[in-house]
Amino acid sequence: MAINHIVIFGFKPEATPEAIKQCCNEMLGLKDQCVLSSTGKPYITASKGGKDISIEGLQNGFTHIFVVEFASDADRDFYVKEDKIHHAFVAKWISSPEAIAAKAMVVDFAPGSF
Repeated sequence: MAINHIVIFGFKPEATPEAIKQCCNEMLGLKDQCVLSSTGKPYITASKGGKDISIEGLQNGFTHIFVVEFASDADRDFYVKEDKIHHAFVAKWISSPEAIAAKAMVVDFAPGSF
């Protein structure tokens, strides 16, 4: 069953446009850099993202959104729990004291599963 992994960022006010662009480019680059240890091949089936353009005013400080698609729960679980490339991205941009993300939200869903 396919899994959609939604990642939403809100950046610190002092984050430069260049740093935000680099973070976003690296987020999208995970599709090609993250590989399964068992096969050495990329396992993210699709990745897209962009800056919020909603006119509804319900963003709550979140400005950039990404949709990462996995073919299975197992691939998503590997990404979250084991993938060292993903862990390094999180450490650099989200969890370190120098990170430019002020907040992040992650939600996953299986299309059509309610």
